[in-house]
Amino acid sequence: MSPSLFAGFTKSLAMTALSEIGDRTFCVAAILAMRHPRKLVLAGCVASSVVMTLISSSLGWAAPNLISRKWSHHVTTMLFFVFGILSLRESYKEDGDSDDELEEVEAELDADSNNKKSESKYKPKDDDDSKKHQRPFLIRFFSPVFVKAFSITFFGEWGDMSQIATIGLAADENPLGVVLGGIIAQALCTTAAVLGGKSLASKISEKMVGLFSGALFLVFGVMSLLSGPEGEL
Repeated sequence: MSPSLFAGFTKSLAMTALSEIGDRTFCVAAILAMRHPRKLVLAGCVASSVVMTLISSSLGWAAPNLISRKWSHHVTTMLFFVFGILSLRESYKEDGDSDDELEEVEAELDADSNNKKSESKYKPKDDDDSKKHQRPFLIRFFSPVFVKAFSITFFGEWGDMSQIATIGLAADENPLGVVLGGIIAQALCTTAAVLGGKSLASKISEKMVGLFSGALFLVFGVMSLLSGPEGEL
């Protein structure tokens, strides 16, 4: 593994793991795994994370082609410092209790499930062939649980701090290394959420995760600042 590939891999692995563990999508995976088959939940969440990582890394890889290497490097450096400060500030606001977010996510999933049940009561019963014909294209080929886990994870991750940081990292480091590190970290976090369930999520200190991730972002910012656009320290 070349130095550039290794740097992108290790940075992406550490950044993604600290950004994702204990966050909202982590809680979603944990709760869904308690209600549905774990294999389907794991497959849906991991597949969504892989797609999101590929999209983010592709955007980061294309960034230097749209703007100069120098400016993309400066923007990435600035993002690292901004995200580091935001993570540290948010961690100081946390009371250290993860149950509130778990309960909030669980309540939202319950509300969504109840709405679907109430809607189904008023729908006329058709024969099996017509029902199958009216199903969305994806539902015909994938399990509803897989699609649910995939869509909730995908839209939950879209536009959040970890996605933007991945774009910036891929613009400044080897995109392949960023992809590999991000996918492995996402898979590990999702597996922990699915296997550990609610008990694991409730024991994770969001304050400590925020402190570590904020410090890591600042370290990446300093490294990026010292290395310069050409990546040499």
